[in-house]
Amino acid sequence: MKRLFISLTAIIALSGCASQMPSHIALNPQAPNIESQLQSPETITIETIDTRSANFIVRFNNDDQAAKLISPSEAPRKQMDEVFRNGFTKAGYQIDPSSTKQLQLQLEQLLTDVDTGTFNYEANSNIIINVIAKNGRNTLTKRYTAKNTVTGPFSADFATLELAINKLLDELSTKIITDPELNEFIQQ
Repeated sequence: MKRLFISLTAIIALSGCASQMPSHIALNPQAPNIESQLQSPETITIETIDTRSANFIVRFNNDDQAAKLISPSEAPRKQMDEVFRNGFTKAGYQIDPSSTKQLQLQLEQLLTDVDTGTFNYEANSNIIINVIAKNGRNTLTKRYTAKNTVTGPFSADFATLELAINKLLDELSTKIITDPELNEFIQQ
């Protein structure tokens, strides 16, 4: 009887610990490793803005209960600005605030929806970044999207979600920085 009581107490204690979730997700996007794409150096101005309507980046949907919203530990706008500045510098551009060639990168959506079932979960991530490029006389507007789905048993752990979001951010930033159409437009 004593053994049963200890076992039940341990199960209850562990389930209480398992239901505690961190309140933030740590994003860590990285600038892509790319070769210079320019024949001669070009100067550009880069501005990254966050146009999302909400600050959270993960939403846990649990049937009839209120969704649990998780915010990033650091502003995604600031992190993505650093990624784009480093990435375009590696691509051969020089960042100069007085340049007539301007890039505005708008973080429109950065959200992972996690649907939790009894024995599994599905996490759908969606990232949208709009790019508005101006080369002095013309404007190019282009929308870049990236999506992925992660599934697993039981409930989603934050490490898996962080890895999936960071991988998607890295793929999307590489796609933007190496986009032939965008690079050709900037160099006109």
